[in-house]
Amino acid sequence: MKYSYNTASPDRYLLLKQKAKELKKIPTEAESLLWEHIRNKQLGAKFNRQHVIGDYIVDFVCLKKELIVEVDGGYHDTAEQREADAYRSKELERLGFEVIRFNNDEVILNINNVLNRIEDRLLKIDSKI
Repeated sequence: MKYSYNTASPDRYLLLKQKAKELKKIPTEAESLLWEHIRNKQLGAKFNRQHVIGDYIVDFVCLKKELIVEVDGGYHDTAEQREADAYRSKELERLGFEVIRFNNDEVILNINNVLNRIEDRLLKIDSKI
């Protein structure tokens, strides 16, 4: 399988990789909580966090199943950001990934539902393979 994350130009990749490193050091509360539940293959699949794919840094990705999980903070509620997020998701899908999004409150207030939805998506991907 050729992973489609090898798409960033070398000069941009270095900048994005450095930014991803910085983001790993300052996760949001929701990102930390979700990471504690999906790290170490707890859902049966390996996830990476703050990973460079194309010209983007995604919150979490299961490369093997080409599933991206994004956790959106409050600023994602503006019309401009929703439009940017939709474009970003389409670009990531064009690269072969499926994108699932949750907002911070969903993760913090109902982590079990979020985990169930991620597991369901992983199972659906398995059934396509």
